[in-house]
Amino acid sequence: MSDSSEKSLKELIAICDEICATISRYNVGAVLCLGTTLKTLLHQELAQFAIYLEDTDGVITAEEQSLIHDYLNLTFTVSEMRTIRAQLNDPHSSFGTTRPKALKYFILADAGKKIPHDPYKSQNAQILVDTYKAFGQLILSVQETMDEKQVARMSQYTQMLDNFLKEYGVFYTNQFKLIRPKQKTSKKPVADIKNAESVEKILEELNSLVGLESVKSDIASLVDLIRVQKMREEKGMKSADISKHMVFFGNPGTGKTTVARMLSKIYRGLGVLSGGQLVEVDRGGLVCGYVGQTAIKTQEVIDKSIDGVLFIDEAYTLNVGKSENDFGQEAVDTLLKAMEDNRDRLVVIVAGYTGPMEQFIDSNPGLKSRFNKYIRFDDYTAEELIQILEGMCKAKDYTLSPEARDVAVKYFEGRIESKAEDFANAREARNFLEKAITNHATRVVKLKDPDDTVLSTLVADDLVNITAASIC
Repeated sequence: MSDSSEKSLKELIAICDEICATISRYNVGAVLCLGTTLKTLLHQELAQFAIYLEDTDGVITAEEQSLIHDYLNLTFTVSEMRTIRAQLNDPHSSFGTTRPKALKYFILADAGKKIPHDPYKSQNAQILVDTYKAFGQLILSVQETMDEKQVARMSQYTQMLDNFLKEYGVFYTNQFKLIRPKQKTSKKPVADIKNAESVEKILEELNSLVGLESVKSDIASLVDLIRVQKMREEKGMKSADISKHMVFFGNPGTGKTTVARMLSKIYRGLGVLSGGQLVEVDRGGLVCGYVGQTAIKTQEVIDKSIDGVLFIDEAYTLNVGKSENDFGQEAVDTLLKAMEDNRDRLVVIVAGYTGPMEQFIDSNPGLKSRFNKYIRFDDYTAEELIQILEGMCKAKDYTLSPEARDVAVKYFEGRIESKAEDFANAREARNFLEKAITNHATRVVKLKDPDDTVLSTLVADDLVNITAASIC
């Protein structure tokens, strides 16, 4: 396979020009009937792509003009670029959703094996797509500020190109890795006052959660460590390499996803991640049942998670199958490579039951080396579950009568003492409330003109018949 991901943009364009000449030589897809050379068509379409990305700020700069000239040897006046821009943004234009004409010939060359002794091993179309990605990245990098609309256009357009490769069976997993352009400054950006206030607000929200005392302490320590390291960086001092990947272990319903979502926002506020989005998946979101498809599916999830947090629930299921027809290990291998390739732009949190998660991490030296921070989520006590239940009631404009509260306490105490495998902590409280509200409705609907207190108060009779089986 060609290693186009490591080549410079000018090298990629030169390779594409060479491929154009080869495709023309063998007249792939009757390319000689185009009415122009394939190379000319390719350069014109790349220029349109550049103008399409540049359009969002409404300004055409000399630097943007020079990029098109320097890399594509095409010269456009400002007036010509504005005309092209207007055509591309016409409501009837399909530019953003239609593949480039040149790509068709590259795909035909690959899918039909039309080039004898092909030096690029039928990856010509992949190289062209890599070139689009690299050129788009260059266009974005010259902007003084990163325009979200430009990033969205870039992402949507290149995803459309990738989809065409998949459709024609010429998609490969060694695709070009988009690297966010470096800031034009000698120092790394630090979190500003607004972000600092945001972090404090999220920490307050975290601390307001019921229970989870050890989790709160661990997160607070991590925040302090990151802040001090940034202070040291600002003063030109060496800073420690902090691994931000984590293992969350504990039983269901103990707040792992909630804390992961908060942590992603904290990382963004501290300037660790520029996006801060949380992408949540389980085994089904990563693994396919066919050879080669799992790596593609996992990579797509990783791409969505770049500059944010990838949260993998029940991660231990990725290595439960050891047969040749199980592709969980392929997902793990793809994930480990991405964690290394994007170590400053991707945080991965794996979560699940304590025992299986320990076995999962120990099963692979790569996993063990990348995950060195473990956070335990303990089960809630009966009193903590009551506090959670009361909070849920308040959010839905309900209250528990004193007698109903006593019934709920006994219920949760019994569930905890039974050590039932299906006990789900906070989820148990949520399901318990939903059943109680249903019972309440069945009782109240028979009353004539119930007042606000009756409509909002859950009494003991609404709770007494609730069992574990009825809320599962």
